[in-house]
Amino acid sequence: MPAPRPTSLSLFASALAERLPGTWTSEYHRYRTFENQFPTIERLWDVGHVDYIVSQYTLGHDAVLDGPGGQQLYVTDRPRYRHQFVVAPLEPESFKTHQISPVREPNGIAVPSNSVRAAAHVTRRLLPRYQAALDTVRDNALAQPEPPHRQPAAEVAQTLTLVWYPDGVVGAPYDAVPEEARTTLFGCRFQYRPNEFAFVLPASYSATERVLLVELAVRRLMAAGIGVNFRRAAPLPAPAAASAAAHQSGVASAPQSASRR
Repeated sequence: MPAPRPTSLSLFASALAERLPGTWTSEYHRYRTFENQFPTIERLWDVGHVDYIVSQYTLGHDAVLDGPGGQQLYVTDRPRYRHQFVVAPLEPESFKTHQISPVREPNGIAVPSNSVRAAAHVTRRLLPRYQAALDTVRDNALAQPEPPHRQPAAEVAQTLTLVWYPDGVVGAPYDAVPEEARTTLFGCRFQYRPNEFAFVLPASYSATERVLLVELAVRRLMAAGIGVNFRRAAPLPAPAAASAAAHQSGVASAPQSASRR
């Protein structure tokens, strides 16, 4: 952990605020624990070296400059560079994530400890990018005040459940297929197998072909107002259970045979 420079940072931030265009004030913060600085650093509008610094170093202090139009600048030490500081924008408050996230980060810069030269760097290199980003966020807020939430599914009168069988076949028992869906399934290469009493998409198609045909069937069914679910086939009864059932059936029929004799 680099040794903090509380007096140096506090004085530098105040001097920098006095030399920036417009009216700026500086507020110095010192943190007893690393977690205490999270509310501030989580608002950093930077994906460059300032974000790297706060994620890799426990600095213990910072200063926040408040300026015109809701602008806020984060100021802290630049580790291993005794004669430099870093200055980065903070995300504007009172805006929603979907209004800020599409905007490219204006990012921060390293500046010399000379407040006059630092103010010139910030004014020329940082503030124009910052103001442009803020303007874009405000435009986004006007254009889309609420997030673009996904709409729920439409109500449907009928539903088809397609079953994935262990042998790779996709299908459904005949009785479970709505009459309006049968022509659609035939058009998507499903077959009706009387011996299985089911509509099936055979496993003879490749995996890729089956995916494409199932997707086509789903789209056509949904367009026709039929909902589609997918489930795995119910497991077959265990062999032991089947044997026990057969044994019980045999025992139950034995007295009847004896009576006939």
